[in-house]
Amino acid sequence: MGVMDTLTRYPERGGDRRLLDEILDEGMVAVLSTIADGLPWSVPIAYARLGDRIVVHGSTGAGALRHVAAGAPATLTVTHLDALVVADTAFGHSMNYRSAVLRGALTAEVDGTDLLDSFIDKILPGRSAEIRTNTRKELAATTVLTFPITADNWIAKARTGGAPSTEGGWSGVLPLRKGYARIEPTPGRETPVPASVRAAVDASGPGACCAPTS
Repeated sequence: MGVMDTLTRYPERGGDRRLLDEILDEGMVAVLSTIADGLPWSVPIAYARLGDRIVVHGSTGAGALRHVAAGAPATLTVTHLDALVVADTAFGHSMNYRSAVLRGALTAEVDGTDLLDSFIDKILPGRSAEIRTNTRKELAATTVLTFPITADNWIAKARTGGAPSTEGGWSGVLPLRKGYARIEPTPGRETPVPASVRAAVDASGPGACCAPTS
């Protein structure tokens, strides 16, 4: 195994496939990185995990996607910030986080219709059944790629817990709160809020605002 396949700093923070899936499933945006003309190239991109594959998509004109579709090696990175760790010294401050890095090659899918439906349902469950099907023109303008998850092409890690209080001052943890804040319908549209949107806001818990029914 190479330096990219093992944790050399805080190896006890390494996680298993369960942690990897948790990190990937809770995220929506990753950083896709590759090398082009000897220089690093990184782009933020929406993604969804479907079993043992990660699906990404974008315009057929997107340079980075064309590059990795042609076989260039890539990494995909996802990070969640869970809490700010406050210590009684500047050196002791930290963050609780979960992160995953995958390395490998992506595959361009010839027919990505079903993958696109599954992708949108991962981002917003139930949404694909509420909207029209993609047109041929839209599909022709879209590149769909998959990134395999194998037994040894990823690293997942997490930090939890508080800070050392070595000098007697205050220390503690400030957990981050996540979720959708409210629904903001497009002005002038007199249509009911779809079930998928309401469910996403309801799942965010108390404090999320509800929109009118139309």
